[in-house]
Amino acid sequence: MYNIINVVADAETKAPTGIAGFFATYGSTIFLIVAMIAIFYFLMYRPQKKQEREAQIMKDNLAVGDEITTIGGIIGEVVSIKDETCVIETTKDKCKIRILKSAISRVDIHASEKQ
Repeated sequence: MYNIINVVADAETKAPTGIAGFFATYGSTIFLIVAMIAIFYFLMYRPQKKQEREAQIMKDNLAVGDEITTIGGIIGEVVSIKDETCVIETTKDKCKIRILKSAISRVDIHASEKQ
């Protein structure tokens, strides 16, 4: 019994101290936290930013004559474009609607493809 206590006491006194002791004790925990942050970045943040960048490029390249679909499901052809808005023509009766560029879901047919 005396030998076991001495062995445990010796192990505690020979434990590394300072920065080496810190990493020996908490190294795996720090690694897991860093790994979780990296996984979060590559699986969530980066794809979202890429999608936002592509949507902004699509809205910046919008041209008169493009056929678009809004987030509300309205389909129309772009008649005019201003800073943050555009006017679309939705029917053969020339019904015009003014919408925000942020409400555009996708460009179905580019004006250059129609010709």
